[in-house]
Amino acid sequence: MNNIAIEIAQDSAVYKTLLESTKAIPWKIDWKTMAFTYIGPQIEQLLGWRQDSWLSVDDWATRMHPEDREWVVNFCVSQSQSGTDHEADYRALTADGDYVWIRDVVHVARDENGEVEALIGFMFDISERKKTEEKLKSLQRELEELSFKDGLTGVANRRMFDSILQLEWTNSRRTGQPLSLILLDIDYFKQYNDHYGHIAGDDCLKRVAKVLSGAAARSRDFFARYGGEEFILVLPETDAKAAERVAERCRALLFKEQIVHATSPVSQILTISMGIGTAVPSQQDDPRDFLDAVDRRLYQAKEQGRNRSITNS
Repeated sequence: MNNIAIEIAQDSAVYKTLLESTKAIPWKIDWKTMAFTYIGPQIEQLLGWRQDSWLSVDDWATRMHPEDREWVVNFCVSQSQSGTDHEADYRALTADGDYVWIRDVVHVARDENGEVEALIGFMFDISERKKTEEKLKSLQRELEELSFKDGLTGVANRRMFDSILQLEWTNSRRTGQPLSLILLDIDYFKQYNDHYGHIAGDDCLKRVAKVLSGAAARSRDFFARYGGEEFILVLPETDAKAAERVAERCRALLFKEQIVHATSPVSQILTISMGIGTAVPSQQDDPRDFLDAVDRRLYQAKEQGRNRSITNS
């Protein structure tokens, strides 16, 4: 063996030692035969499969989570055929039947004619990174939920209502189906707070929210705390008569709860006043004007003695 050959052999041995001493798992696949010509021994420690069991791309594909397999294989094959370096994250099956998150980073090697000759890459264990990502996503979802949830009662808040109203208003305008709103206000709640105290007042709001949320029976019906002692119901595809029935259900559910209100001028049991509105919006209509109209009807209900509802039907 001449000196150049000896140097090349020594260099190859050094590179192999370096590669096999890292956590990254090197591999190489011959493009024509789709066979592994090399895979690092670290693969056995990570996944449990013997190093010599990685014969072809079929072993790579079958040792992948079924939910990831089709898109990962299709993506990697298409990128390789076009000669594009790429990477993919997927869940790899272990010999024990568990899964480990892997990131494959792939370089497409070409021959002197520019034809794809081999795929050379590294596998990285990214399980811990994925766990961290999932924790961050979970925290983000929790924060998003909190930002749309009323802190006291646990029902949706005014911010969420604004989003839902805009969405359902657009749907109603597109489909021509009626949209109804019910704005509800606890009668003489200031007097309740003054008599029973603010802690009892907070408990009262929680009870009322829980009771009234039960009036929204369908999946798209929406209930929120509008502010203070006011709550609101959004009822998609609901005409005026149906909205009035929902309002009466609200009154009946609250009456059944029998919340004592000794200082109320209208009843010894807690009551509510309601403004009801129904619209089939056109392109020129504004949801804020609709909401203002419902609010005015709530005011009329209060002016006319409370413990009642006013509608536009």
